[in-house]
Amino acid sequence: MKTLNLYLVRHGQTYYNIFNKLQGWSNSPLTQAGIDGAKEIGERLADVNFAGAFCSDTGRAVSTAQIILDLNQASAVKEPHQAPFFREEFYGYYEGMDMNQSWYLAAGPHGLKNIGEIVAKYSFDTAKDFLKEADPFGMAENHEEYWQRVDQGYELIANDPQLQDGDNVLVISHGNTLLSLMDRYAPGRYDLSERPANGSLTKLKLTDGKIEVVSYNE
Repeated sequence: MKTLNLYLVRHGQTYYNIFNKLQGWSNSPLTQAGIDGAKEIGERLADVNFAGAFCSDTGRAVSTAQIILDLNQASAVKEPHQAPFFREEFYGYYEGMDMNQSWYLAAGPHGLKNIGEIVAKYSFDTAKDFLKEADPFGMAENHEEYWQRVDQGYELIANDPQLQDGDNVLVISHGNTLLSLMDRYAPGRYDLSERPANGSLTKLKLTDGKIEVVSYNE
């Protein structure tokens, strides 16, 4: 049995975060506040000995990971392993669009107004399905497509031969992904009506491929 301690950090603030746009697989650079926030969490984690580091291949995630690793004093890891499995949910037609408007269009056909109402009545997985239904191109990820991809990321970590029992692993994550993980693996434990903060820390234990939530949005 191998247990890995995962340190999930939400990427630093981006311009799309300020503009309230769905970011998904598209990207915008870190703001100065985002850079400063990444440095702040990097300093918090400076003495954690990371045996590995993983992130999506989007610029905001790579930049956040590199800032944290550059500030680390205990780890020999110098750069993150980039993989598309760790990307945020793909929003298809709604990539880069106003977040409130997009979720209104997804929720409206079901008699609801926003993602909060969808989640309160159903779940984050249902929200993914509703957005795909509303996508005129049908390209947004539904919950099955999303988890099939994301689960491969955690399989990648679990099967990494260089990681040993008890090792600490840095993972740069995304807002809706963190909410989705909490909804799936810690239902009812946390208030998910507010998005996790940029630069916040969430801890998981990964034991033989099974995920346990230790803490959220610290």
